[in-house]
Amino acid sequence: MIDRNSIEATYTAISPHIRQTPILRLTGADFGFAPFPIILKLEQLQHAGSFKARGAFTNLLTREIPKAGVVAASGGNHGAAVALAAKRLGVPAKIFVPEVSSAAKVARIREYGADLTIIGEHYGIALAESEKFRDQTGALGVHAFDDEHTMRGQGTLALELERQAPETTTVLVAVGGGGLIAGIASWFAGTKVKVIGIEPEHAPTLTKALEAGEPVDAETGSIANDSLAPKRIGACVFPIVQQHVERVLIVCCTANRSTVLAPGATLKPCVHGPSISQLPNGESSWASPCSSDASPLVTRTCSSPSLPGASRSPGVSTATSASATPAA
Repeated sequence: MIDRNSIEATYTAISPHIRQTPILRLTGADFGFAPFPIILKLEQLQHAGSFKARGAFTNLLTREIPKAGVVAASGGNHGAAVALAAKRLGVPAKIFVPEVSSAAKVARIREYGADLTIIGEHYGIALAESEKFRDQTGALGVHAFDDEHTMRGQGTLALELERQAPETTTVLVAVGGGGLIAGIASWFAGTKVKVIGIEPEHAPTLTKALEAGEPVDAETGSIANDSLAPKRIGACVFPIVQQHVERVLIVCCTANRSTVLAPGATLKPCVHGPSISQLPNGESSWASPCSSDASPLVTRTCSSPSLPGASRSPGVSTATSASATPAA
């Protein structure tokens, strides 16, 4: 069960091991829009460089760890987080990553002392190998997104954000496999806060699942393909998202990363369509949790599929500014 009580209990367990990351208050004028409040949750300052540390410590602190230790598959950020948590807690860790993982993330995993294997063209292959290792050795599998422990850990970000910015009414969350958005949506379920997913146009895992009514394979090519591009949304994630996420926006990718993601860049619309600052129902502000590789994602959307039955209350928006790689 993932709800406010379980997320709060998780926060109590992991808070000695994670950072309460700060928020940064900005305005839309800083990005060339009309003035409106923006709040960024600076999760790139978290241990291991992303929110993934929350889920990693949750798994290692709230589950029984076998002598064989833990094993995880990752595009990079989750692997680094599990490696760090294992090092801090004295647990053996085996990490599998695909060949597209960045050199910086590979180096970070090795720096934290995990046994690392680089294998396959994409995350799915690394995951399959990690599951073989788990079955052969008895190690505890720590899933990057499709696990209640992981989602509860990621949900602690929303708990912090609510305490830091209680005026929030809309949160924008980057989506990969869906662990972050499921945790955040679980925390805000039953409140007036809307949660909106943001996906790269060439990695629309949640969009495709919503169109099909169930998790299905989606394309995995984008500027974020080392971790915002798993093959499909999580099976445990999906029903949470169906019930508690307002809708999903698709943002356009560009070969020139700086026009979309780089700090201080001149932000330009990449295609026609409504911009994030033009959300429906009169929202005039938003905020965002950041991760390790990028600045706030402020760009125009390509499409915005709605979720049936989601609430549509107006109000202040809060969005999460994620790195190009963290949201699985």
